[in-house]
Amino acid sequence: MSVYSKYFLPWCTNLACGGEPIARQRAKIVPRARGEVLEIGIGSGLNLPFYDTAKVQKIWGLEPSPEMRRMAEQVAHGVDLPVEFIGLPGEEIPLDDGSVDTVLVTYTLCTIPDAALALQQIRRVLKPGAELLFCEHGRAPDEGVRRWQDRIDPFWSKFSGGCHLNRPIDDLVRQAGFRIAGMETMYIPGPRTHTFNYWGTALAE
Repeated sequence: MSVYSKYFLPWCTNLACGGEPIARQRAKIVPRARGEVLEIGIGSGLNLPFYDTAKVQKIWGLEPSPEMRRMAEQVAHGVDLPVEFIGLPGEEIPLDDGSVDTVLVTYTLCTIPDAALALQQIRRVLKPGAELLFCEHGRAPDEGVRRWQDRIDPFWSKFSGGCHLNRPIDDLVRQAGFRIAGMETMYIPGPRTHTFNYWGTALAE
């Protein structure tokens, strides 16, 4: 692992994902979580303050980066919820089938190398009727923006920890066997190539 990946990238990711526009998006989706929650890509713990402690019993925080987990552990000390960290990627969820009430994924499907496999794993661990809550950036609806996303993506992903600008989040969720029960989209403040957001709820078919 390079010095850039170990030291600079976690700090930069935390800064970029901790801004006010993204915080407003987190506030729309995170409080919907209930029961025993699996958060995929818990990162530096930016979602933790947004959980409704009256509705959540436990959080499993899946995060492969030791540096990001250390940051999240500091945040976890300040919330009134039990958080258990798992140092594995989204494609490797070490929980039993049908064991989770809610899966939360925010600004993570853009980065997971095999997002389709991760979504299959998510579907496996959800209880019958349980919800996948998602809030992601991805492929824009405007043709001109999409062209720029496709041009920038090969370079952007190399220095952003594998983040992709042009993944069609809704299609990925549906192709994994989920039914989207409700979804909203919009550009949030920032460069349009980076800021088309999808957020909502999905159920396993």
